[in-house]
Order: sequence, then structure tokens, then C-alpha cells
Amino acid sequence: MMLEFQDVSFRYPSDSYSMMEHLHFSVEEGSFVSIIGPSGCGKSTLFRLINGLEQPQSGQITVKGVPISKLKSYAGFMPQKDLLFPWRTVEENICLPMELQKADRAAKEEACKKVLQQVGLTGIEKKYPSELSGGMRQRVSFARTLLTGADMLLLDEPFSALDFFTRIEMQEWLLHQWEQMKKTILFITHDVEEALFLSKTVYVISKPCPFSSLERIDIPLAYPRDRSALEQPEIIHLKEELIQKLRKEAVE
Repeated sequence: MMLEFQDVSFRYPSDSYSMMEHLHFSVEEGSFVSIIGPSGCGKSTLFRLINGLEQPQSGQITVKGVPISKLKSYAGFMPQKDLLFPWRTVEENICLPMELQKADRAAKEEACKKVLQQVGLTGIEKKYPSELSGGMRQRVSFARTLLTGADMLLLDEPFSALDFFTRIEMQEWLLHQWEQMKKTILFITHDVEEALFLSKTVYVISKPCPFSSLERIDIPLAYPRDRSALEQPEIIHLKEELIQKLRKEAVE
């Protein structure tokens, strides 16, 4: 098992209520998992706990059976905004994780060329973020996340700021990257269709705080898949079911 939450409880110090209590859930190695739920339900808090940016009041979070407190560089994080430094070239932005790991210049240059080739952006090493389209910036951000060397990637609504057609293109691109690399991906989104298209499994935070479980839905689609799969009757039905569930929770 790649990731496990074991009896985890958490409350922000400024809150009078717990975000989660005695939470159990797990993620299989090499899977693509989306987490959906209404705004403020705790999706990003899960990522903060996985990253070690917040500490649970009780319980344990493990990666491959080892408590995360004993691990380093076990998860790469890609936020909603690309957060590329405008004064750094693409190469300098991408190699930031290696820079923090004190890698030498030759190793960084070689890794940059290799990862840019992986994500289909060969030859832009010396460009600056302002010279790139939104989709290209997100690819650069993803490349930087890959150079953390982690087997688990946490992607927090990475395509939400993109226009409709670029977003579709990036979803298809990400799916191809995952199929090639077989890393474990946890993906936060508000877009039900996006979750259905990308994921093996969708976890739904469908209970008000504090929640102690996530509703697990395994998507009945094989890989490789294309967008025509979203037109299957069972997927259309599942999409409407999830939308109604989230709408109900948002109201309540």
C-alpha cells in the first residue's frame, strides 16, 4: 500500500471543531486517485497532512508502511498555481528541487533536458515563464514536481485556472504521463467529469466535519481511455449521482 491514514484525527488550532476524527483510508501504489468534495470540506487539509505541513492530533500516516515522520522526499506537490519564479529560466525553475538537494550543475542540466523531453517541452530550457502559455507553464510545474524524485505526486486542482480547451488537453496529457510513469497520483478537483476521466478511484468527502471516512468509488473504465468513455450510460449516471451528492453537501 502506498499511503495509509490510520485512525487520524485533526483540528486546526483556530477552529472549535475537528476537521476529521479517526479517519481511515488507503491508496494503492501506482493508482490515480481523485478526491472531491464541497469547498472547505478538508481536501487540501489532507494534502497538508500528507506533506507533513500539519500534524495530526492522533493517529498515523504511513507511506509504504513507514510513518511519514521518518521519511524525506516521499511526495511531490503541484499546487493550483504554477508558482514559477518569473526571474528564473525554465531550467532554473525545474531544477529547484535538485538545487535544494545540493546536486551539481551537470546533474541538474542533464535532469532538466531529460524531464523536458518526458513532458514534451524539449528546447525551452532558457525561456522565462512569461514566454510560455498557461498549459506550458503547468507542464513545467509538473516537470519540477517530477524532479523531487518522489513516487507519489499530490496535485491540488492544477488545471482549474486554465481555459476549457487547454484544460481538456492537459487532462489527456496528464493521463498519458501517468500511464507511462506509473507513479501514484492523488488529485484534488471540484470537477466531477475531470475526476471520472482521470481516475481509477474517486474518494468523496460526503459528510460534514468532522468526517471519519471517505466514500470510495471505483471507476468502471479500463485504461487506456479517451473522452468518448464519458458518454457511456453508467458514467453519465455516476456523474449525475456525484453532482447531486456534492450539491446536497454544499447546501447542508
